[in-house]
Amino acid sequence: MEINTLKTKDKIDIAINHYKNGYDEVVIVAPGWCMTKDSNAFCKISEMFATFFDVISFDFRGHGKSGGMYTFTAKELMDIDCVVRFARKNKYKKIYLAGFSLGAAIALIYASKSRFIDKVIAVSAPADFDKIENEMWKKEAWGETFKKFELDRFASIRPYPIPLDKIKPIDIVDKIEVPTLFIAGEKDPTVHPWHTKKLFEKAICYKKYKEYQDGCHAEDLFLHFENDFTNLSIDWLKN
Repeated sequence: MEINTLKTKDKIDIAINHYKNGYDEVVIVAPGWCMTKDSNAFCKISEMFATFFDVISFDFRGHGKSGGMYTFTAKELMDIDCVVRFARKNKYKKIYLAGFSLGAAIALIYASKSRFIDKVIAVSAPADFDKIENEMWKKEAWGETFKKFELDRFASIRPYPIPLDKIKPIDIVDKIEVPTLFIAGEKDPTVHPWHTKKLFEKAICYKKYKEYQDGCHAEDLFLHFENDFTNLSIDWLKN
């Protein structure tokens, strides 16, 4: 794995892990809010994809080893754009996006605007940031947060203090032209499954919807249903 730092159009440093295995297809892994490329969960997710593809995982601004402050999808399109431009410079024949939670929202918005993405996997994507439930008092949320607790990760998070205008994924999902896999958890306490269901229903691209019964949020779906999640994701990208 190679570690690198890229620069966004607004001069923010974006830290990446590049898993170079000699494939001509690459999966860009986009974590959600409060998660990083070096967290245990996303290391496992990246290693899973790296069995079949090259992988670039990265920290959004305001997270981990990247600079800047997190704006909750308002400016993060520039982060994912600099990673896609890096992938293109590396001459990959196909570029896939695998986004989780707000990372999935950003991936969907980016895919609606870019002609350089070939397929998308959107896990626990919110339809509208302002309607995210985020019921952190529920045991489903607290339990998973406690199990994944990493002090250095939490200490690295830097949110932007002023709310900024955001694009709603539900407003752009019908602009996506590439195949898109929507994944949700039935008991997600953070982004209820209706979000992903509405995105799926409005999308007009070739699409598929998977809802995990008793499933929780984003990366937890991989951690709890690893074999099925892996088979589903790899089959989607390979076929």
